[in-house]
Amino acid sequence: MNYLIPTIGLLTVISTFLGGLFAIKLKDKLHLILGFSAGAVVGVAFFDLIPESIELSSGVFDVSLNTLLMACGFTFLMILDRAFSLHFHQECDCENESHRGTLAATTLVFHSMLDGFGIGLAFQVSNSVGWVVALAVLAHDFSDGINTVSVIFKGAHGAERVGRKSRAMWWLIADALAPAFGIGAAMLFTISAPVLGLILSVFTGFFLYIGASDLIPESHHHHPTLWTTTSTILGIAVLYFVIQIAG
Repeated sequence: MNYLIPTIGLLTVISTFLGGLFAIKLKDKLHLILGFSAGAVVGVAFFDLIPESIELSSGVFDVSLNTLLMACGFTFLMILDRAFSLHFHQECDCENESHRGTLAATTLVFHSMLDGFGIGLAFQVSNSVGWVVALAVLAHDFSDGINTVSVIFKGAHGAERVGRKSRAMWWLIADALAPAFGIGAAMLFTISAPVLGLILSVFTGFFLYIGASDLIPESHHHHPTLWTTTSTILGIAVLYFVIQIAG
């Protein structure tokens, strides 16, 4: 498993960085990719993380604890989203928007590190689970790169607009490196299977919120829903078949 760590870490860096570059160059062409990412993240939560987390914890913890932790993970990300305005398409032009943009970018970096930590934990379950989770995170990292650049651009006013591209690039680099740090941190210790199941339940809540309340609305913003909905369904279907093949 050790040889996989630098490979997946590098892929997360590339995915996030590409998302940021696309946000700078082709922001209006991203709705289909965001729709597919939404489906991929939701598909992993339903088809992989939920059954794995319950199976790992069974016999030690009641399934109600798993579902409670899923709800807690969902609620935690919802609070972060509401507090720091992580959605790049919001129209607010308030006076403290630059400060909010920095807070949002900081939160996205922390969020990306948690994504990497989730990949590392998934590989502790098995290589197949690790790769499935990694695929979903890679899809989501692309959106993270988009959001990181966009919240910085959105928060720039007046003289700040001159250097906003350079500032956005620095934040993008930080967000791109964060999942790799998270993967490395998860590899530093071993967690027992029942406790690992509970932690995966929290990440299930994360993934459900990301897909249902973040990526899907963004993929529909100012675009017809037909093709973005098709992309989301395709993302769910692709991850279902990937998980079935992975066993």
